[in-house]
Amino acid sequence: MNKKIIKLFLRLAIGLGFLSAVADRFGLWPAEISAWGNWENFLNYTEAINPLIPKMLIPTSGIIATAAEVVFGICLIIGFKTELFARLSGYLMLIFGLAIAFSSGIKGALDYSVFAASAGAFALSTLHEKYLELDVLLSNDI
Repeated sequence: MNKKIIKLFLRLAIGLGFLSAVADRFGLWPAEISAWGNWENFLNYTEAINPLIPKMLIPTSGIIATAAEVVFGICLIIGFKTELFARLSGYLMLIFGLAIAFSSGIKGALDYSVFAASAGAFALSTLHEKYLELDVLLSNDI
């Protein structure tokens, strides 16, 4: 398979995955298919997987994670600084996976494929072929 198509698939899969998770925590997905369904449930989960973070910092942690997912997701989808945002996405998902593993066991992180998504993001950061990326479109003076 063409590396450009693989790179586009990874960009879209990771970026849309981030935006879907954000939509879930804001109640934009139907309740019957939501993981959290609202911000409060998301913060409760954030607290559960981060027991070492003081309770008063959980909302800030949730906001930071959500903002990162929105920025990383959009940048990956449009192809802006793909290698950078893919690497940052890999680290974000690795931290998330480790938080799940250390708080509730490795099974959850494996079942949700968090480590596989993290590895995919790191792999994406090594693909240098450009295809349908904003960086290329901007550099061609369109």
